[in-house]
Amino acid sequence: MKMHSKIIWACVLLLAGATMAQAAVKLPGHLVSPQWLNQHRNEVNIVAVRSNAATFTKAPTFASSNGNKTLTGFGGHIPGALLLDFGKARVPRMVDGRQIKWLLPDQAEFQKLMREVGVKAGRPTVIVPEGLGGADLDMAARVYWSMKVYGDKHLAILNGGTSGWINAGLPVSTAAATAGGGTWTASKADMRYVASSHDVARAIGKAQIVDARPMPFYVGLVKKPNVGAAGHIKGAVNLPPDVRSTESGGSAHYLTAAEYSKIFPHLGIHSKKPSITYCNTGHLASGAWFVLSEVMGNPNVKLYDGSMYEWTTEKRPVVGLR
Repeated sequence: MKMHSKIIWACVLLLAGATMAQAAVKLPGHLVSPQWLNQHRNEVNIVAVRSNAATFTKAPTFASSNGNKTLTGFGGHIPGALLLDFGKARVPRMVDGRQIKWLLPDQAEFQKLMREVGVKAGRPTVIVPEGLGGADLDMAARVYWSMKVYGDKHLAILNGGTSGWINAGLPVSTAAATAGGGTWTASKADMRYVASSHDVARAIGKAQIVDARPMPFYVGLVKKPNVGAAGHIKGAVNLPPDVRSTESGGSAHYLTAAEYSKIFPHLGIHSKKPSITYCNTGHLASGAWFVLSEVMGNPNVKLYDGSMYEWTTEKRPVVGLR
């Protein structure tokens, strides 16, 4: 009996030690550097978000000039990274009797997806975009927002993404993804971060509505084929992609809070005002949400998941040239 008790207590101590080791890993912020992630990559979930899953196992290519290497062909991933096909992170759903595409999966669907990817519970998650441009960063922000909606508060994005990692001279793998075995659990959706069409309509003239698309879409010069009308939602201000991020050292990065604070007054954007972000389908809006909510620390920011696609499908009014 005594020996049995000793074995039980040994197991308890081992489990407690593992839990404490996980708890000791603290993210330095909502954005992390390649150097930080390299030091802690065995202590966090690393989720590589790709629009083209084939690049995960493709070796990167470089050009050499005057002893310097430049990334010319994107490929590979951080050793130990998990692969998430961005196309699976958004699904069609029925809303008020209409099928709306590119929406957040429901709780069970999203939990299933993250477990299939291999995301483990009890450890922080660093979401890694390709990092070749601002749209890549916004894909990572979309996954970040989705995980936060379903209760995960221990999240960060690798600023600069995989391309920043490669350009920093850190190790790159082309091993196939190991899927499955995830234990991540989705909680009930936290609707503080999600806006419906009805929420947006009620917010006009009251809250700050932020259009995250390029300026030509905002003013109505162009539109996506899946959007029913050109222009923007009444009263919206524009936070276009080309001022949300910058490219340096061969990779794209979100800016600092101090830099956004200098930019926002020129755009008529208030960093602390209750806000709703939108775009065409909820992709670019995720980047604007991330900047306002996480970088600027505004707790009252929602993302309009259906965005202009849903808004115009419902024949709601827009402001524009055409």
